[in-house]
Amino acid sequence: MENEKKFISLLSDYGFKVAFADESNTLFLRRALQALIKSEIPIKKVQFLRNEFVGITENSRGGVFDLVCEDEEQRTFIVEMQLGYYKHFIQRAKFYAFQRFNTLVEKGKYQFDNLTPIYCIGFLAKGIYPKSKEYYHFGRLMNQKGEELDQQITHIIVEINKFEKKENDIQSDLDKLIYIMKNLEHIKGVDQLPKFLTEDWIEQAMNKLDKSQMTPDQRMHFEMMLAKNATIIEMLKEDEREKVAKEAAKEAAKETAAKMARETAKEMKINGEPIEKIIKYTKLSKDEIENL
Repeated sequence: MENEKKFISLLSDYGFKVAFADESNTLFLRRALQALIKSEIPIKKVQFLRNEFVGITENSRGGVFDLVCEDEEQRTFIVEMQLGYYKHFIQRAKFYAFQRFNTLVEKGKYQFDNLTPIYCIGFLAKGIYPKSKEYYHFGRLMNQKGEELDQQITHIIVEINKFEKKENDIQSDLDKLIYIMKNLEHIKGVDQLPKFLTEDWIEQAMNKLDKSQMTPDQRMHFEMMLAKNATIIEMLKEDEREKVAKEAAKEAAKETAAKMARETAKEMKINGEPIEKIIKYTKLSKDEIENL
């Protein structure tokens, strides 16, 4: 039951926002980003950027990033969370990365000098690469021999459902991050905490996600987001039901039209009409008509 859970899931909208997007204290975000790009050099500071962008032309598409920020090296980090299965996630990630790329290019003369790196990071609760056993994917533009051609845009995909490491196997900050993202809401007490969860950056995030430490305003905000998400989920389900119903109706109409065409073709054959005429009026193929 929900009231038995001590911590709010990092995979929830509220959990993601308070842990990753807290502008007043960015320690958890900075350590998480450092782990995700597998850098030995700490990220000293991050500046949050506007997470909404508009299309280049009147009819082109805009969008909203879950989180976008820039560090002291002017590297851009676009972070997206996807809870449901979405097979086109990587296409959306490329779209977001290219939108950011376009803002970095100096307009007018289209100057491509001194472009800073872009990391497009996706946390997926459900995997999209069934043929791969890897839970962490790090990719850049490669040639046919796997040689790197460009370092400017990097895609990082984390398939959280594939992560199966146990506490004793976890060493890196990346594995610590994925572990708490997958398991935090199932931890019911301090006595269940693995030792690595007492590190300052993780402990900070856990304090923000501890329901017992929420203020009344935070509790209300959390409950409102739960209600909003439940409404969105129900709307998506209704849209899916309508889509299925429309597809079923379309298939039924096609089958009815095909049946009527076959019956018409049969009658025309009985009346001795030439096959070319039957094809013209029924749109059936010659083989279909001959097999009636």
